[in-house]
Amino acid sequence: MPTAPPPVPPGSDPLASDFLPFATAALDFHRTLNLPTAQAAAERTEIDSLHAHVVALYRLVDSHTSRTAPVATVEGDHLRACRIRLWQAADHLHSAFHTAPRRDSRPPSPEACRARLPEGAPELTICQRHVATGVRVRRGHTPAELHDSVTGLIRH
Repeated sequence: MPTAPPPVPPGSDPLASDFLPFATAALDFHRTLNLPTAQAAAERTEIDSLHAHVVALYRLVDSHTSRTAPVATVEGDHLRACRIRLWQAADHLHSAFHTAPRRDSRPPSPEACRARLPEGAPELTICQRHVATGVRVRRGHTPAELHDSVTGLIRH
């Protein structure tokens, strides 16, 4: 059941606060209309789009974490944990993309795999997005944080 929107913070644009509910509704609408009821493997284009959404959500939560952590430590810790989990989700989506069936059903050549560019354009865009975000992620987190299991326990 929808809740009333929170009050708009001073100095914010009241129209901008309405975008997130529309984005959420659009994702739900897409799921309802476009996903088959029968079991089927996710298509690479769908996984690519999901990766783009998760990376955008990571950037949004990252912005909120940067603003919140200095003034609300506990809330900042929760947002930081959420940010890490979003990166882990993006990493899994990236891996799923490369293991999903290709339309032409031909495997990449051994030379392309050795060069670490097995896909080529336009499939390479997910890799470019993932690498660009990964640079930002690795600057803000330790390897132990990024490979930590999802337990739900964080420090306070």
